[in-house]
Amino acid sequence: MLQFAGLHHVAIICSDYERSKHFYTQILGLTAVGEVFREERQSYKLDLAVNGHYQIELFSFPDPPRRPSRPEALGLRHLAFAVADLDAAVAHLTEHSVSTEPIRVDAQTGRRFTFFADPDELPLELYEV
Repeated sequence: MLQFAGLHHVAIICSDYERSKHFYTQILGLTAVGEVFREERQSYKLDLAVNGHYQIELFSFPDPPRRPSRPEALGLRHLAFAVADLDAAVAHLTEHSVSTEPIRVDAQTGRRFTFFADPDELPLELYEV
């Protein structure tokens, strides 16, 4: 059987690099650990850390296609961030004019969660642990 050491990273393509960089670093508080402009592709790549662990690559590309639908398009459904205090996390997003859906309870685990969107309407989740 194949044995994974862990999840290495998640890649996100954005339409407006500076806007998304601000959202992920200044609003969500992820740490930029590396940034490069790839001239041949006219593309930025920003490596972001979640709680000290490199996990997200934010890319820009000229004219990327839109996601077909939200969130049930074929492929990755959403990205979920674990938080210790869901109410505080929702309040922080609200202070930064980021709307969240009503808080729900996971029927299987009893844990609370909510969804919100990044600047390109990619679905993101906060899951209380």
